This record gives sequence, structure tokens and C-alpha cells, in this order.
Amino acid sequence: MFRAESLCVFVACGLFLPRLAGAVEVSVQSRTELVQALRGARAGTTIVIAPGRYEGGISQAGLSGTAEQPILVRGADAKNPPVFDGGNSGIHFSSARHLELRDLVIQGSKGNGLNLDDGNAVGSAHDIVLSHVVVRDVGPEGNRDGIKLSGLNRFRLEQCDISQWGSGGSGVDMVGCHDGELADCRVRDARSDGANGIQAKGGSRNISIRRCRFENAGGRGVNAGGSTGLPYFRPSDAAYEAKDITIEDCEFAGVQAAVAFVGVDGATVRHNTIYRPRRWAFRILQENNDPRFVPSRNGRIEKNVIVFRSDELSMAFNIGGMTASESFVLMGNAWYCSDRPGQGQRALRLSPLTEQGGTYDQDPGLRDPEAGDLGRTRTGAGDPGVRPAK
Repeated sequence: MFRAESLCVFVACGLFLPRLAGAVEVSVQSRTELVQALRGARAGTTIVIAPGRYEGGISQAGLSGTAEQPILVRGADAKNPPVFDGGNSGIHFSSARHLELRDLVIQGSKGNGLNLDDGNAVGSAHDIVLSHVVVRDVGPEGNRDGIKLSGLNRFRLEQCDISQWGSGGSGVDMVGCHDGELADCRVRDARSDGANGIQAKGGSRNISIRRCRFENAGGRGVNAGGSTGLPYFRPSDAAYEAKDITIEDCEFAGVQAAVAFVGVDGATVRHNTIYRPRRWAFRILQENNDPRFVPSRNGRIEKNVIVFRSDELSMAFNIGGMTASESFVLMGNAWYCSDRPGQGQRALRLSPLTEQGGTYDQDPGLRDPEAGDLGRTRTGAGDPGVRPAK
């Protein structure tokens, strides 16, 4: 084990660890060295991983940093990050506290790509940061997630890139997670419409998804809520799948529906750009019908730009039974039908919801949407104040 009080610590892998005012930096160049470094990590440890390929299936429980001295696991070269290839889960950390992962690539795992959970000890996983983490080519079939988060509190994903996860899974799947933010991430190339881009369910609360980009991200770009088995809820008595979810300043292209509200108690979708949803713009559903759960309710959809084609959009909203769709607020959105300019409002069919202050049939002036550029030109007329993703 590493002991910060030692002047120099020798580890079996042949590494000497100098004392650095309570902080220790460990450089590793093999899987064996990495496993040993993780086992010995303490508050203030930084593990620096050399470029190269590493066999996946890395697992460690109980990594415990502090607010003042978190544990950092990072690639040595951000331009040439280490690649973890294969394994059931590429990397799996349980009950980690004050942990940051940075500049890593995880690919080819049979199960989930990156898995962080509380090890069934509620409250034991918290203060996690994932920065510039790439997860790709997971599964490919079934409920396999790019990044799986279970029972995390206080966490942030920033500038992560997730692609090609399992055909029935999610790019990022959150179960019973709280007080989290996903910012400036890219979620793309789902394997089927049975997959979701980002999902928050199982009692998740206070989750913000900001400035993210969804490209061909499956049937639901964001699934705010879902359908979770009762034993997996955190807290165990939650009366909702998700609560207080915010999706803002994001871009959606090539999804069947941009956002689904599923057993959610309060969610806000604002300042997003949605381009050519392939069936619906939004869905309001109730998939978990246990009597304790509130109906999907209290959604706000405001100041978004939605560009659609009349031959692709079945209807603006798909509303299922046992929902409180009447509690949803639809306000100030800009709707534009690209294949029938001037006739979009007639083709839209918002019913049974009603729009307050919406605009219709005004070209929003997207720069080059067919090439993937959903930025706005200065000449765009339909502008509800959208601040697009980076």
C-alpha cells in the first residue's frame, strides 16, 4: 500500500513514489501496474496512464479521496489517451468518493463500457467527475450502456463522447442518481431505435443536461424517467422515476423523438435545437404503473427551435395513458416545417396541448443542417432565444 508519510515507497510493480506534500503521483505503463496503483490509491493520489492499449475488465471498490485531495486517474497524453479494450465492463468502480477520471478511451466491452455504482451501499458513491472520456463500440446487443451510473450523488460529466452502445441500452444510463450535470457531451450513433441517448430514472433527481449534442442517438434522445424495477430505486420509496430534470442548450438530430417524459415529476426542456425528429418531437408516457408513482407531470417545454418535415413527423406529441399531460406547459417555441414552408402550423397538430406565444412558419436560419451544422445565421427569423450546443 502507498503511505504518504514515507519518503519513498516501493511497490511490487517497480515504481518509486516520492512524497509531494501529501500528494502522490504514480506513472503506470501496464495493466498490472494500473491494478496495483488502484489498490494502493489514497486521498491525493494521481495515477497517470501511459498511451497504449490495455485489456479491459478493470475493477476496483472503495476508492476514497477527499474534497481537498481527490483521487485522479488520467491519461498521460490528452492527445493520445490510453485505450481500454474488451472485458465485460471496460472499467468498473464501486463506492468511489471524490474521484476524477480524465482523458481515457474505453471500447469493445461486452457489457457496460464504464460502470460506476454504489455497490448497493446507498450514499457510498459521490463527488465523481468524468472529463474527456470516450466510450465506444459497447455490446452490441441488448441492454448494454456506454456509461452506467447507479446511486451516484454529486457528479459531473464534461466533454465526454459516447457512441455505438447496446441496441437496448443508453449512451449514459443513470439509475437513482442525484445532483448531477452532463455538459458539452456528444452522444451518437445508437445501434437501434430501442436505445436511448441519455436516461435518468430509478428515483434520479436534480439532473441537468446542458450543451450536449445528440446525433442519431436512438428512439429517445433524452429519456427523462423510464421503467425501473422496484428494488433498484434510490431512494427506495421514491414516488417518481425522475424529478427536476433540466435539458437546455442542446442539439438533437436524427432521433425518433428528442425528449421523452416518462414517469417524471417536473422537467424543463428549453433553448434546444431539434432537427428533423423522425416520428415525434416529444413523448409523454407512463411506463411504471405501480400505484405509488405519480403520473408523468409538470413538464415545461419552452423557447426551443423545432425544424421538422411533414412526411416524417407523425405528430408533435405522443401522449400515453395514465399521464397528466394537462400539467405540461408549452411556451414560446419556434416550429418550422422545412418541406411545406408556410403550412407548418397546419401540419403540426399540437393537440391536445396548446402553445403559449409560439411561432410558426418562420425559417430559423440554421447554417447547414444537412451537414450537421445546427448553428444559427443572423438572418434567421424564428428565434426564441436558443443558445445552441458548442
